[in-house]
Amino acid sequence: MPFEITIPARQTFQMDSFQEEPLRAGEIRGRTEYTLISQGTELGWANGDAFPIRPGYAAVFTVDEVGEGVSGVRVGERRFAMGPHRSSQTHPAGFTLAVPAGLPSDIAVIARLMGVSMTTLMTTKARAGDAVIVSGAGPVGFLAAHQFRLAGYRVTVVDPDAVRRRQVMGSGIADCRAEMPVTDAALLGKVALVVDCSGHEGAVLAGCGMVRRGGEVVLVGVPWRKLTDHSAHDVMRAVFFNLITLRSGWEWELPITGRGFVWEEVLGGYNNAPHSIFGGFAKALAWLAEGRIPLEGLVHHASPADPAKLYADIAGRTIAEPFIVLDWAKV
Repeated sequence: MPFEITIPARQTFQMDSFQEEPLRAGEIRGRTEYTLISQGTELGWANGDAFPIRPGYAAVFTVDEVGEGVSGVRVGERRFAMGPHRSSQTHPAGFTLAVPAGLPSDIAVIARLMGVSMTTLMTTKARAGDAVIVSGAGPVGFLAAHQFRLAGYRVTVVDPDAVRRRQVMGSGIADCRAEMPVTDAALLGKVALVVDCSGHEGAVLAGCGMVRRGGEVVLVGVPWRKLTDHSAHDVMRAVFFNLITLRSGWEWELPITGRGFVWEEVLGGYNNAPHSIFGGFAKALAWLAEGRIPLEGLVHHASPADPAKLYADIAGRTIAEPFIVLDWAKV
C-alpha cells in the first residue's frame, strides 16, 4: 500500500495510505526516490482554511509502468516531476523530465525551487553585466543569486540572518550584506533589478530606493503577513518618482510547456513560446548536473515517516540547511 503525507487540518501533518487509480493513457508511474519540501509554502498551506491538503513540491521517481501512447520514456529511468510527498508518483509523461545521467536524485529535486526565480530571469529587462540585488537568502533567494550570477549579472545578496549570509558567502557569492546598501555609492541608484525573495514590505521599499531610473523590483517572496507600519504611499512615492517597474514575480507567468510558431494557427493569435516553466526546469537540471550550483553541506535529508515532528522542526527553524529533501527509501 502506498503512503503520502497529508495536512488534514490546520497545523496537522500525518502519514496516510492512499489507493492508486488504474494507469491511464499518456501517464507513467513509479516509486518515489526523493521529494522536496518548500518550507514557507507548505507551512503557509497548513495555516489556511481548506483541508485536506496533499503537500509536495517536486519529486524524482523511477519509472515502473508506462501507459498507452507514451513514447520516449522507458521503465527504469529516473524522471523529475512537480510531485507530492508520496511513495509512488503518477504523472502525465509530458509533464515530467528525464534526470540527467550522473545527477543524484536528491539534488535533482532542487530544480523545482530554481524554477521559482527562473521566470524572472527569463522576463527581466535587465541584461548581463547589470547589477542585481537578491533580497532574502532562503532557499529560493540562494538559488536566485546563483542563477543570476551564472547568467552574467553582478549579484549582491541581502539578508539580516547571519547563518544565511555565511551559507551564501561559503557558496562563492562574496557580496552579501545584512541590510540594503543604501550608503554604497557604487550601487545606490545603479541597480537594474531587485529580486525580493523575502516577502518583507520593508525590504521591497528599500529595494525601490536602490534601483536606477526605470529599474525593476520583482516580488518573488510571498507576503504571508504584515511586518512593518509602512503605508502604500511610501511604496507609491518611490515607484512614481523613480520610474520603477514594480511587478509580481509570479512563476506561472510563462506557459507550462513551450511550443514553436505554427503557421496554420496564426489567425488564432500568437502561438510561439520560446520560454516555459518546463524549459526552465530543463535549464535548472542541466546546471545542477554540471555542478554549477554549489550545494555542498546545504541539503538536509529527512525521513518522511514522522511528518508531525519534521514540520515542527521546520517551523522552529532547527534545521540549519536551506534545502530539505525526503528520502522515501526510509519508509
